Amino acid sequence: MTPRRKRLLFAVAGLAALGLATAFVLNAFKSNMVFFFSPSDVAAGKPPADRAFRLGGMVEKGSVERVGDGLTVQFVVTDFAQSLPVKFTGILPDLFKEGTGVVAQGRLGQDGTFVASEVLAKHDETYMPPEVADALKRAGRSPDGGNAPPGGVPMPGAGSLVTDGT
Repeated sequence: MTPRRKRLLFAVAGLAALGLATAFVLNAFKSNMVFFFSPSDVAAGKPPADRAFRLGGMVEKGSVERVGDGLTVQFVVTDFAQSLPVKFTGILPDLFKEGTGVVAQGRLGQDGTFVASEVLAKHDETYMPPEVADALKRAGRSPDGGNAPPGGVPMPGAGSLVTDGT
């Protein structure tokens, strides 16, 4: 083989290896992406049936129920337009309670119940995950269940609005 042919073969092999590595990285990103959906989005059939996703909204008042073993909890997440039952087995965050914002990660079960593998709660009275605030705003509601004023979602106890920057 001539030196020129060796260099060409080496360059082609290098490009093939680079292309393969890029394909692996992009596939890893795709399989690790987790999308956020509100209960209204779930009711509209937007989330993928075969993948985990995040469900966000408010924990409906009066819906939290502990089941048998003490670690399994059932509750309802709402965006005040639609509601979705959630089942979680594990230890809930200390700040989890009725009437507060929550984001749960998991899959939709055959019976329409969201089976959560992880539950996240807001970290103080003035914070709500942006996805939850946006979902409530799209539904035209505020976190306390009232109608949201134009331009933002009022946060309970905060005296301020979360705005979309417009």
